[in-house]
Amino acid sequence: MFRWYVLNTYSGHENKVKNNLEHRVANYNQRDAVRSVVIPTETVTEMKDNQKISVEKRTMPGYVLVNADLDRDGSVWSVVKGTPGVTGFVGGTSEQQKPLPLSRAEVDRLLHKDVAVAPRTRAQFAIGESVKVVSGPLSDFSGEISEINDDAARLKVLVSIFGRETPVEVGFDQVKKI
Repeated sequence: MFRWYVLNTYSGHENKVKNNLEHRVANYNQRDAVRSVVIPTETVTEMKDNQKISVEKRTMPGYVLVNADLDRDGSVWSVVKGTPGVTGFVGGTSEQQKPLPLSRAEVDRLLHKDVAVAPRTRAQFAIGESVKVVSGPLSDFSGEISEINDDAARLKVLVSIFGRETPVEVGFDQVKKI
């Protein structure tokens, strides 16, 4: 029976592990026992040079998901476990103990199948950084960032108006770094 399992890998080597595992599955004629190898990712919108760009980010660094039938025989288990960069299955500690498969709800959540999620925006700004407002009623004013709200994609900038620092809330796309 095909189930989803989680492999623990060296962090940052997820793509190498995926390629190595797919290559080993082909070489050991286990294509009928391993359906897919997936690196869980999400699309994040970042601001770069005052432009929104979409970037793929890993949601689980150091882990790879495998859809496989480990009940067939021990060879599938050993092919996956013996892949360079794989440190083990999550939930399985030895050859006698089979790894624990993920539930359907966990798989849907990790692979984002449950809801259509809007891309998350991540700030390329830091508190205390100087920025210039480029759009809106306060365009051409400069100030210093005092707060960052990643969820709302907004910044609180201290702008000098009539000699007093006034906090102004602006969107990520309304400012640029000085």
